[in-house]
Amino acid sequence: MRDLRIVFMGTPDFAVAILDALITSKFNVVGVITAPDKPAGRGRKMHESAVKKYAVEHHLKVLQPTNLKNGGFIKELENLNANLQIIVAFRMLPKIVWQMPKYGTFNLHASLLPEYRGAAPINWAIINGESKTGVTTFFIDEKIDTGSVILQKEVSIGEEETVGELHDKLMHLGSKLVIETVQQIKQNTVKTFKQPKIQEKAAPKIFNETCRINWTNSLNNIYNLIRGLNPYPTAWTTLINNNEEIKVKIYDVKKEFEAHQYKIGTLITSKNEIKVAVKNGFLIIESLQLSGKRKMDSKSLLNGFKLYENAIMQ
Repeated sequence: MRDLRIVFMGTPDFAVAILDALITSKFNVVGVITAPDKPAGRGRKMHESAVKKYAVEHHLKVLQPTNLKNGGFIKELENLNANLQIIVAFRMLPKIVWQMPKYGTFNLHASLLPEYRGAAPINWAIINGESKTGVTTFFIDEKIDTGSVILQKEVSIGEEETVGELHDKLMHLGSKLVIETVQQIKQNTVKTFKQPKIQEKAAPKIFNETCRINWTNSLNNIYNLIRGLNPYPTAWTTLINNNEEIKVKIYDVKKEFEAHQYKIGTLITSKNEIKVAVKNGFLIIESLQLSGKRKMDSKSLLNGFKLYENAIMQ
């Protein structure tokens, strides 16, 4: 049985759940590496990462390097004398860092590798209309998300599931997989396999333009884009309302397949409902947010905001 000394590297809430599982399971986490504090919000106050907040609350040693190749940081990392490193939602590591521990450095990735390598695997699985995804632990090598696989767990994606819901599902599944992986490393029973060479689907970083709705797309594709970005970073469109252009974020939607003669993007409203005409039916908007306003359900918006007869989404 190996005596493990673990360094954990991560930044967002997703990583916090995995770090908490390690602490709860009484593993010896000797250090936590996370992103430097950065200014955020209107007041530009310094913002700490979710992982840092958790680590400080649990009296764990925290390092926040701006440069992972910096000699001072490398020395501090060496002084922790870790023999295993675990990476969850962090930066790409230089070879000098991931090669350091005796038992290796493994990463948790929120997809069934080699599918959806990249920065946003959870979003793209839903945007592309997948019916399943999962989590993978693998040992890091020189490239991004290409190392030898340790363990994988699969999960189904519901037809109405949003990226927020799938994120939480994979976060809990990932916590269990990391604990199982660490147990195998501790007991020296790990058996890895090389990732198959297939034409994999990518999961690149999502930018603002990625989130813009193309109303000429199919109803299914628009629906999947919106739920794959709900609640963050959120799909958006431009509302043309009596010649006024308003940016609108769209959250919860439903599909209605029906033949019609409306122009694409036309809004059809009742007292309680907003529908947008698309190629093969209508997209029913249940919640949205107009620029400068709070998020609200469609009924609340219709009660206090005038949508003109010629209003259109584009």
